Amino acid sequence: MLDKHTLQSVYLGDDEHGHARFDTTRTEVGEATYQLKYRSDWAQVKPLAQAIAEHIYPKLANVGFIVSMPASNQRHRQPVTEVANELGALVKVPVFDGLLVKAANGKSLKDLHTKDEKIEAIGDSFSVTDGIQGNGPWNVLVVDDLFHTGASMEAACKVLRAYPKVRKIYVAALTWR
Repeated sequence: MLDKHTLQSVYLGDDEHGHARFDTTRTEVGEATYQLKYRSDWAQVKPLAQAIAEHIYPKLANVGFIVSMPASNQRHRQPVTEVANELGALVKVPVFDGLLVKAANGKSLKDLHTKDEKIEAIGDSFSVTDGIQGNGPWNVLVVDDLFHTGASMEAACKVLRAYPKVRKIYVAALTWR
């Protein structure tokens, strides 16, 4: 993981629509991730991918391919997928979009607080779509934006471990909560 996501968040009260408002202080990586995910600031993709390429990737042995963690919310452009694709271009390693798939289950994990609640909500929602030529096995790097309890990552890694073309699984998360 590159950095903590949030340093401090102070409740300011509710807005005119009854939504809680906060004054949030994030780390540099946390702010870049926030701007990318929630403000569609695509200029953050390259610096975030570069940070992984410089600070995490050199510690990993023989990465054969990269996958992004499937997004919880459907967007026209997926921030984590964009970071994974940019990272692949920087380190010259193939990225397989759509290899790791998460079925929609209607529950937003960010509204759940415990690992057990998240594990129950995730269930068997992850699967692998075989889209790699050749037999492998290769070491895979899974790229994610925010690591909290690890429930989603554990479920994703469980299905990747069962995929015969995967040897080792590495994880690079932009931030942790």
